[in-house]
Amino acid sequence: MKYIDDYRNPDTAKFIVKDIKKSAKVLEDKNISVNIMEVCGSHTMAIARFGIRDLLPKNINLISGPGCPVCVTDSGYIDTAIKLAESGVIIATFGDMINVPGSEKTLSKCRAEGCRVEVCYSPITAIDLAKKNPDKEVVFLAIGFETTMAPIICMIDSAIKEGIKNISILTAFKLVPPVLEALTADPELRIDAFLCPSHVSAIIGEKAYEPFVEEHQIPCVIASFEPVEILLGLNCILKQIIANRPEVENRYKRVVTHDGNEMATELINRYLEPYDAAWRGLGTIPKSGLKLREKYSSINTESKLNVTVKQGKPNSACKCGEVLKGKIKPDECPLFGKACSPINPIGPCMVSSEGSCAAYFKYSRH
Repeated sequence: MKYIDDYRNPDTAKFIVKDIKKSAKVLEDKNISVNIMEVCGSHTMAIARFGIRDLLPKNINLISGPGCPVCVTDSGYIDTAIKLAESGVIIATFGDMINVPGSEKTLSKCRAEGCRVEVCYSPITAIDLAKKNPDKEVVFLAIGFETTMAPIICMIDSAIKEGIKNISILTAFKLVPPVLEALTADPELRIDAFLCPSHVSAIIGEKAYEPFVEEHQIPCVIASFEPVEILLGLNCILKQIIANRPEVENRYKRVVTHDGNEMATELINRYLEPYDAAWRGLGTIPKSGLKLREKYSSINTESKLNVTVKQGKPNSACKCGEVLKGKIKPDECPLFGKACSPINPIGPCMVSSEGSCAAYFKYSRH
């Protein structure tokens, strides 16, 4: 109960909302509206679940960004995974990838057709699969942001140390700081501040955002996924804007430190190096992804199995790309709630538990 009392206390939330409205009035008197992008999909889901958008004044606009790793993975990556599964490879994946559409079908359909697609709750499961199937290649679908990289690389590190030869990873890792740069540079967007992801920040630390804030003078506030702390983070952003004092502000100090998890980042940097990564809806962003270093080609699926991830062909009617950029809200997509629903998802934003469309469908339909 203490946890709920601390971070979901309605009286505390009301107090913060009252202060937010005061700050919003100051900005309104100056004819200023504020666009705040929450980068993380878990923030998007929490904001929808707790009705936080409905608590905010009209001149404070929350925009859902490309913080769902499943959603930003290009459909060509799914196509490659399906091709591998059809060739007899065992695909190991987190569950939220199963129903993400490729250019023609999903991994779920591929499994229904007889392919071996195994859902893993932990990357270490892939090692067990490799040990139990020594005559089969096991490919783990290595997607995600900085949070997910560490356990996947730990799995690979363990496989190398144990001498397991029939395992590799198909990487589509993404980095948060470079996408902030890309979003800020987009002339069609006007983002005044970022609500930064908590789990990613636990790995990269406050310091990862400091060069961005210094260059662009845009506030970055780190907050947890609890309603009181989300509101507190938003209030901190408004006070920074009023004071014209953009900085990195950490409202999740019980988990996030200035330097982050140095052990995890050391392991990630040992195995991975930056590259220009393709993002669904955003195109290719320079140095926004991480791939295995050349010396680890024996565990790199692309080099080991001689496959190349090519750009896919997503459904042209789906506006998931525009949603990920923050250019439209999910319910502005013509497919939303009609042809596209959680039962019959057309795009990844409706598939993932962190997807903007899934959050809107579950909590924000009026």
